[in-house]
Amino acid sequence: MAQVEKRGGLLRKSSASKKPLKEKVVLMYDEIFMTEDPSKCSPRFWEELFLMKVNLEYLEGKLESLDGEELMKIKDNINCLFQHCIQALREEHPIRVVNALQTLCALIRGVHQKNKSTSGFDIINMLMGFDKAELCMKNLMESLDTLLCAEGSESLKSLCLKLLLCLVTVTDNISQNTILEYVMINSIFEAILQILSHPPSRREHGYDAVVLLALLVNYRKYESVNPYIVKLSIVDDEATLNGMGLVIAQALSEYNRQYKDKEEEHQSGFFSALTNMVGSMFIADAHEKISVQTNEAILLALYEAVHLNRNFITVLAQSHPEMGLVTTPVSPAPTTPATPLGTTPPSSDDEHRLHSGKLCLIILTCIAEDQYANAFLHDDNMNFRVNLHRMPMRHRKKAADKNLPCRPLVCAVLDLMVEFIVTHMMKEFPMDLYVRCIQVVHKLLCYQKKCRVRLHYTWRELWSALINLLKFLMSNETVLLAKHNIFTLALMIVNLFNMFITYGDTFLPTPSSYDELYYEIIRMHQSFDNLYSMVLRLSTNAGQWKEAASKVTHALVNIRAIINHFNPKIESYAAVNHISQLSEEQVLEVVRANYDTLTLKLQDGLDQYERYSEQHKEAAFFKELVRSISTNVRRNLAFHTLSQEVLLKEFSTIS
Repeated sequence: MAQVEKRGGLLRKSSASKKPLKEKVVLMYDEIFMTEDPSKCSPRFWEELFLMKVNLEYLEGKLESLDGEELMKIKDNINCLFQHCIQALREEHPIRVVNALQTLCALIRGVHQKNKSTSGFDIINMLMGFDKAELCMKNLMESLDTLLCAEGSESLKSLCLKLLLCLVTVTDNISQNTILEYVMINSIFEAILQILSHPPSRREHGYDAVVLLALLVNYRKYESVNPYIVKLSIVDDEATLNGMGLVIAQALSEYNRQYKDKEEEHQSGFFSALTNMVGSMFIADAHEKISVQTNEAILLALYEAVHLNRNFITVLAQSHPEMGLVTTPVSPAPTTPATPLGTTPPSSDDEHRLHSGKLCLIILTCIAEDQYANAFLHDDNMNFRVNLHRMPMRHRKKAADKNLPCRPLVCAVLDLMVEFIVTHMMKEFPMDLYVRCIQVVHKLLCYQKKCRVRLHYTWRELWSALINLLKFLMSNETVLLAKHNIFTLALMIVNLFNMFITYGDTFLPTPSSYDELYYEIIRMHQSFDNLYSMVLRLSTNAGQWKEAASKVTHALVNIRAIINHFNPKIESYAAVNHISQLSEEQVLEVVRANYDTLTLKLQDGLDQYERYSEQHKEAAFFKELVRSISTNVRRNLAFHTLSQEVLLKEFSTIS
């Protein structure tokens, strides 16, 4: 007997002696693509169709092969198929439900391919017809909500989420996807929350649920009231918030595992996972870059949770079981897909690295502005070990110390900012990221000053990094000024030093820390002198940088006062004691003895900052980011678990 092979919906004998035979489901699809109603000649047509194994490839291919005019001729049959799919979702037999869900996926994707150049209204008309769209979508969303909330098949729930992701990402710009108006009206928000709060469901579907929620939140978020934004902002259920945190933590940990050859151990908890991600996102030399998939979708989900819901900040504490903060048994980690939806493939250019790095810094900005988050970050009674990715650099050895100190989490944030500062002084200077980095440090200092938090931190590392950054700006003045206003960044750095000078006695851990600040300024006085010379030169010329440079000149007044006050006294001390080079302790002795005669000017506004505003400052960035995520989700769905093999094993019999 000749062996039967199956290819592209055709059944043929391997001898190829006869004309290929089509599968029955393919023949039924062909009937749908005729202008006649297929149920006229075959009353049980639709009932039988959903018992047949779906041939996604053939159905999508058939839709894509038709031109717009040909598609319009069979619009009634497409509408009928869509409506019967929705009716089949209420069937008791799970195989029919599975086949209906998969057929809907194929229909949506296939029709989308034909409507790329036209508006979302055409897609609605082609799938459902304008007159029936409202009822169709109401029934569809109700059925999906029921299936997601039921205690039934996990495979069905998975397919429901895939269908919803398919629906949401049918256009690159989700705000132009008019179908989503019906998803706003017929909310599935509670179903998503139920998945995240229920450990078994979260493990199976948490990732897709979080990505779906992140996308829905971004539908026309600036133009109208988005119910998903409103509802996400008021969620206070601990199990739900922790569930979301676990999903995000797992996804970020997957990213960090790609660095396992460079990292000796991994930390649990999404905060340390996020800090690792930022630390490894950029590498200064192009040839040293590690190719990784940046998970922009999960970062967007983390951002929306932190930005919209202040209760989510509590998840920072709940995500560190090593501290004994989780009293319930640790549930299995949620499953992250092998090729996660919304991930950007490794790329030779830096665009996606810049986007991901920017998003990470925006997340840290939101955290640094939040009063509750700051209270948690600075709490001396809640200490953590955070293993940061430290980039190998020519002038420093890779840290091999496995005994990481236990410290308040804010120390890890500051370490991360210092690490960013010292590792990104490159030709393609990421000015925007540096500005955000310095802003995060400033906001943390403002909290410490306001609440008089004396953080035991090695501040000298920060001061040294900031001075080195100033030196980099000066040594690359011509190149950088061609692209950036470096004086904005220079002013921010100088004002950080002014913050320490003016208010350091209220938040530095010890008096000796304040002495060390003065020592560092005096030791590196040449850098500040050079900066003053540069900004003075540009502020006295009638060029484009006059005003910006002038602000830095005025900001340097106290730093220059310190240098001009102490340097002569240090030189005099050295001369009197016949010492050619003073030790650090000797310099500190001179500093301590001459504070009383130092006169400084009071500078206003050092502890003030403009709060983060997405709509006014970042709308364009998020629109482009969501467009990129939507494209990647749709692309990854095409190769994702839409095959029936697993599903049919689960429903091997029909009762």
